[in-house]
Amino acid sequence: MASKAKTTVTFHSGILTIGGTIIEVAYKDAHIFFDFGSEYHPETPLPDENLQTLVDHRWVPEMSGIYDARLNYSYQGETPQEFKETAVFLSHAHLDHSKIINYLDPSIPLYTLAETKAILEELNRDGDFLTPSPFAEKNFVREMIGLKPRDVIQVGEISVEIWPVDHDAFGASALLIRTPEQLITYTGDLRLHGYHPEITEAFAKAAFQTDLLMMEGVSISFPEREENPEEIKVLSEKDLIQRVVDVELENPKRQITFNGYPANVERFLQLVEHSPRTVVLEANQASLLQEIFGKQVPYYYAKDKINPDLNPELEVSYQTLLADDEKYLWQAVADFEQLQAGGLYLHLDAQPLGDFDPAYAVFLALLADHEIEFLRLAVSGHAFPADLKQIIAWIQPKLLVPIHTLKPEKLENPYGERILPTRGQKIVL
Repeated sequence: MASKAKTTVTFHSGILTIGGTIIEVAYKDAHIFFDFGSEYHPETPLPDENLQTLVDHRWVPEMSGIYDARLNYSYQGETPQEFKETAVFLSHAHLDHSKIINYLDPSIPLYTLAETKAILEELNRDGDFLTPSPFAEKNFVREMIGLKPRDVIQVGEISVEIWPVDHDAFGASALLIRTPEQLITYTGDLRLHGYHPEITEAFAKAAFQTDLLMMEGVSISFPEREENPEEIKVLSEKDLIQRVVDVELENPKRQITFNGYPANVERFLQLVEHSPRTVVLEANQASLLQEIFGKQVPYYYAKDKINPDLNPELEVSYQTLLADDEKYLWQAVADFEQLQAGGLYLHLDAQPLGDFDPAYAVFLALLADHEIEFLRLAVSGHAFPADLKQIIAWIQPKLLVPIHTLKPEKLENPYGERILPTRGQKIVL
């Protein structure tokens, strides 16, 4: 007799927004979740980061049995199903996918690629990256199980195979989720214009004719902008590095600083390897390159802290960097008012990220007040619209669910059906 069990998918959050994706797949008495971050709204700061506050403001979803029971949180939803087995998977280290992992029930296993585990632990070294647990030291990071590419984890009758993909967070992954009746695919965040488009293509072809494809669509969220002739257009990660090199060569006698998003460690590595100047990284970023790639690089301390893992012979003094205008390309992370007037700062997808963040205009004004030229060289971590179509063509899903986008209706499925779920909706496959 055929099983009457059904696979269900619940879209707890990540619908009609960019980030904060938390989705649940359940089969019989087992269920899994991915990811475990929060929405990002710098324009409306919260009074605190308590779980109840996050739930009340809809930055994270109302859920039962998944959060740490010690937190001051009261579940108000319907009586949930009881499950014997639970697991959570992280696709990558960006905060909108990982920020609240310390609020996860400590008894629930948390899986991710080993590189993402290392990045999160390193980025939270000072306790200012992840939401801190009220029951541990500030820099606490809850236990994660680091996986190798294509490892398979069994949770009840659900199996989860983790596939690497290219994104601007190193160690990003997608998931192939199998129940006895269904193949379900979650892309995480991915692209084809990074350093490793071939791994995104390999994942897509492994997901061929999946029953359900949950696909990010960040790049279709915004109207196309008219090209600004004064703005340098960057088309790929390799192109970005070449643009930086060109800027250095065009400015041989000028202080040049930069910053980028710390999880994009491969971009930092490529800068180190291709820059005509000696690249000097802030100590925590240098430590991250050493942890991920085994690469020792020149570094400096932006704060009065000592990292015992770094080679003291590679330290460059902060005062040396402040006085330099020709030898170094260095990562500026704070105290921008101390940079040289007439200097050049390269904004390589660093915080603050853009106009939507009130801190962005303040940052630009600070640089202008100190006569520091600002140059933005940015390339998206998300697939361009045409590449989204290519990925869908490789996969040919029977059912497409666009997520992680403001305009899900713009992502079409020529190979089957498409649904546009609402936040909290459960579908039965």
